[in-house]
Amino acid sequence: MRNGLFRKAVLTVLPPSVIVLVGCQGLEIRDTASLLAPSLTRSEVVGFVAGVGTTFAAFPDLLAMLRRRSSAGMNPRMAGIMCVFQFAWLYYGLLIASRPVITWNAIGILVNALSVGAYFHFRSREARREGQR
Repeated sequence: MRNGLFRKAVLTVLPPSVIVLVGCQGLEIRDTASLLAPSLTRSEVVGFVAGVGTTFAAFPDLLAMLRRRSSAGMNPRMAGIMCVFQFAWLYYGLLIASRPVITWNAIGILVNALSVGAYFHFRSREARREGQR
C-alpha cells in the first residue's frame, strides 16, 4: 500500500515540476557587473563575502591561543589539513583566474600556518618549562 501511495505522489508531483522547470529556462542567473564595484562581477563579490567566513573560521582559535600563550585545547591537525588543501584551492583559483578564490585561500594558508606554528611554539615552550621542574 505504501509503495502505491509513493508512486501516486511521484506521478502527481513530477509532471508539473518538469513543466515549471522547463518554463524557467530564460530565468537563469547571469553574472553581470556588480553594483557595488563595477570592475568586479557579481559572482566575485559573492565569492569575496563568502570567503571572509570560511577563511577566518580558524582565526578565533589562533587569537585565543595567542592570548593564553598556551597550546592547551588546540589540536594542530585541523589547521594543518586545511592549510594543505588551501594550497590546492589556491592553485585552482589560479587556473580559473578567480580573484576571490586566490585571495581568500592565500590568506587562509597564512592564518592556518600561523595557527600550526603558534601551537608548536607554545608546545615546545611548555615542554621546556616542564623539563625545568
